[in-house]
Amino acid sequence: MPDTSDSDATVVYTDGACSGNPGPGGWAWAVGSSQYRSGADPHTTNQRMELTAVVDAVASFSGSLVVVSDSTYVVNCFRDRWWQGWIARGWLNSQKKPVANRDLWEPLVEAYRAELGRVRFRWVKGHSGDPMNDMVDRLAVEAAASQVGRSALRESEPRQA
Repeated sequence: MPDTSDSDATVVYTDGACSGNPGPGGWAWAVGSSQYRSGADPHTTNQRMELTAVVDAVASFSGSLVVVSDSTYVVNCFRDRWWQGWIARGWLNSQKKPVANRDLWEPLVEAYRAELGRVRFRWVKGHSGDPMNDMVDRLAVEAAASQVGRSALRESEPRQA
C-alpha cells in the first residue's frame, strides 16, 4: 500500500471553469508554479471541467498524490464514498437515475480503486486567496476564454497521451 503521508505525496491543485453552463470551458492542474497543464472544450459544463482536470492530473502522476480542489462535487464523491453507491446500483445515483458525467467518473473511480490510498482529496475554498487555487483558476479561465490549453511539464514526469 502506498505511503499516505502528505510529505511524500505530490500535491496537485485542480480547477475547472465554464463561460455559461453549458458553454466554452477550460480545466487546469498545477504542481508548484512551474509545472502545469490546461485544456479546453468548446461546449461543456463546469462540473465536467472540474472532473477533467482531476482525471488528467491523476493520470499524469504516479506515486502518492493529494488532489486539492475547490469542487465539493469532486471532493465529496470520495470523502462521502458516493462512488460505492453508484457502483452498487449499476452507475445509478440515489434517485435511480444515470450518474451524470459517468464517462469521466468511471475512469477516475477505477484509478482511485486500483491503488487505494495512492490518491487522496482535499478541499480548498475557491477564490479565497490560496495562491495555487488562484493559479489553476486563472489557467482554467484562460483556457475557457481562448479555447487553447498550455503546459509546462518536467521531462521526468509521465504524460498522458
